[in-house]
Amino acid sequence: MPVSASPSGPLGIAVLGAGKMGADHVRRVDRLTGGARVAAVADPHPERVAAVAGEIEGCAAVTDPLAALDADGVDAVLIASPGPAHEEALLAALDRGLPIFCEKPLVPEPEAALRVVLAEAKAGRPLISVGFMRRFDAEHQRLKALLEADELGAPRLLHCRHRNLAVHSYFTEAMLITDSVAHEIDSARWLLGQEITAVQVYRPTAALPGHTGLNDPQLVVFETDGGVVVDVEILANGGFGYQVQTEAVCARGTARIGEAHGLMTNTAGRWGGEIAQDYLTRFADAYDRELRAWVDAVRHGTTVGATSWDGYAVAAVSAAGVEAQRTGRRVPVELAPRPDPLMNTV
Repeated sequence: MPVSASPSGPLGIAVLGAGKMGADHVRRVDRLTGGARVAAVADPHPERVAAVAGEIEGCAAVTDPLAALDADGVDAVLIASPGPAHEEALLAALDRGLPIFCEKPLVPEPEAALRVVLAEAKAGRPLISVGFMRRFDAEHQRLKALLEADELGAPRLLHCRHRNLAVHSYFTEAMLITDSVAHEIDSARWLLGQEITAVQVYRPTAALPGHTGLNDPQLVVFETDGGVVVDVEILANGGFGYQVQTEAVCARGTARIGEAHGLMTNTAGRWGGEIAQDYLTRFADAYDRELRAWVDAVRHGTTVGATSWDGYAVAAVSAAGVEAQRTGRRVPVELAPRPDPLMNTV
C-alpha cells in the first residue's frame, strides 16, 4: 500500500536482506523505532529469514524480495541486500509507489544509479532516502553546523581517515573505493556543499608484513568545484579497530572530529581507552537516529538524509576513483544533468 498520507497504525516495513546490516535494521525497527513495525523480511537464504523474522508477530518471511513488497501491511521498504541487487528492488518499489530507505550504495554502477534517479523523477515526488548514516552522527552534524556558520572561515582542506580492523577475504582493491571511501565521498559533498570534480589515488610501494593481497593503505585525493582538496586515508586491515576521523582546515582555524575521547583509564603506568571494533558499534546512535528520522519523514510524506541524486553522485565519483586507482592518473568526474522534478542538492 503506497503511503500517500500518514498511516493510522504503525508503518509496516518490508526489509530486504537479512545479513548483518539487514538483521540489525530488523532489530532496530522491532525494538527501538516507535510508529513502525517489521511487516516482511526477504532474503535468498531461508535460514537467515527464519532466524531474523521468526519471533516477530505477523511478519511475512519470504525468499523473494518482490513477494515481500506485496506482503500484507507493507507501507514502505528498507533495502539492506547486497548492492548489485538494489536496482531491481528500487525500481519495483518505485513502481508500487512505496517510500524507500536504501542502504548504500544506491546502486554500484553510475549508469544504473542514474536509471533509478530518473525513475524516481518520473514518479513525480521524492521517495528514496539513501543510508549514509554519518549525516546523522552527532559529531558530523556539529562539524556541518560549524562550517555552515562560517565561524572558521572558508574550508581549504578536508583530511579524512577511514581505518578498519579487517575486511573479508573477498574484498578487492576496487571495493576500498566503492564500499569504504564511498562514505567519505558523501560526507565531503555534504559537509562542504560542493561537488567532487576529480579523483587521484596514491599507493605506498612497500609491501606490508602479512600482506593480505590488498595494496593497503591508500590515499585518495578529491578536488571539489569549490576549490577544496579532500584527502582520504583508507586502511582496510589495520588490525587494531575501527576509526573514522575528519579534520577541516579553514581560513581562520581547524576543527576535528572522530577522536573517540570517551572513557579514559589510568592504570599500571599506562593511560588509554577503547577503540570501536566495527561500524555498527561506532555509529550505533547514528543508525538509530537515521531510521527514526526516516520513519517520521515517511509518515509525513517526505524524505530525509541523502537522496537518490546523492547516491548517484557517490556512484559516479566511485567509478572515477576506481579508474584512478587502476591507472594512477587524475580522473575527472562528470555528472549527468540533474532531473528538474527533483532538483536534489548536496
